[in-house]
Amino acid sequence: MSNFGSSAELPGLNSGWIYRDRIDRTSEGQTALAYYSQRYPHSSEEEWRDRLVAGQILCDGAPVDPAWVLRRGQQLAYHRPPWVEPAVPLNFAVHYEDAAVLVVEKPSGLPVMPAGGFLRHTLLGQLQHRYPQETPVPIHRLGRGTSGLVLLARSTRARSALTQQMRDRQLHKVYLALASGGHAPDRFTIEQPIGKLAHPTLGYLYAATDDGAFARSDCRVLRRSGDRMLIEVTILTGRPHQIRIHLAAAGFPLLGDPLYGLGGVPRAVIDSELINPESTNPESTNPERSGRSALPGDCGYWLHAQTLGFHHPLTGEFRSITAAPLPEFAGELPNSARPITL
Repeated sequence: MSNFGSSAELPGLNSGWIYRDRIDRTSEGQTALAYYSQRYPHSSEEEWRDRLVAGQILCDGAPVDPAWVLRRGQQLAYHRPPWVEPAVPLNFAVHYEDAAVLVVEKPSGLPVMPAGGFLRHTLLGQLQHRYPQETPVPIHRLGRGTSGLVLLARSTRARSALTQQMRDRQLHKVYLALASGGHAPDRFTIEQPIGKLAHPTLGYLYAATDDGAFARSDCRVLRRSGDRMLIEVTILTGRPHQIRIHLAAAGFPLLGDPLYGLGGVPRAVIDSELINPESTNPESTNPERSGRSALPGDCGYWLHAQTLGFHHPLTGEFRSITAAPLPEFAGELPNSARPITL
């Protein structure tokens, strides 16, 4: 196994990003300002106005003013200027590598894909730096706060085969989770559907819903300590935030989870006790002071992708890779949230 990356923040600004949209019939007739302020409410109407006036938003390649009326089929492009990204741990370990497949272990705090304020400070960004010619493509994702094994494809053929295995539920994925509550049975299965709930700024969040998609998690309690448990979770499906939602829905929320509480639905505001007061990460500011609602990318919970099994896309041979358990999962169960280590 080899390690790459650094735990320090990359210096300076990133290269910026272009966010592209195509106008459909539901958006036709809106002004450019109304389109952006309503579709992307994470920024205020005044902020979107300033961006339009500054020429950062193009329609079919030409700058437009806030009052520009949109027509179906037009292409919008918001040119976000370069910015300094939040510091995150950038190191990752390679557990398996050949011409078709790459399996790496990422730390908690490192996003897999670009989103929000993260572009270079992602696993994909680090892989682009190490493999600039043919960057491996993630077959599945882990939440930013989740550590552990990620499967990537290094060729078009491998990507197609591994993606089909994921659709056919042939990937074997086992996680270790630290959960609150000590009264779970030794073994239990959760089949709570997972769907979307409306969110005022993100549009929606995934949660336990009656009309959601089928999801299954098979759980086995490995160790108990007071009101805390170490649980091995094998997932048949891979819904977004499945284990966080499922254990919370069953009455055993992940230790330190800032978003999902009892019932498997999002908390309104992060509890201040779940935040690491020593962290300089802007994602970790005290919400009682900022009033910011919890988001899916907020860290603090304990979840580790421990084992990953797949059929090799070229040989068909089944391979199972297991990462060493983190010290926190191997020793005494912690009684507080996971700090974000930079």
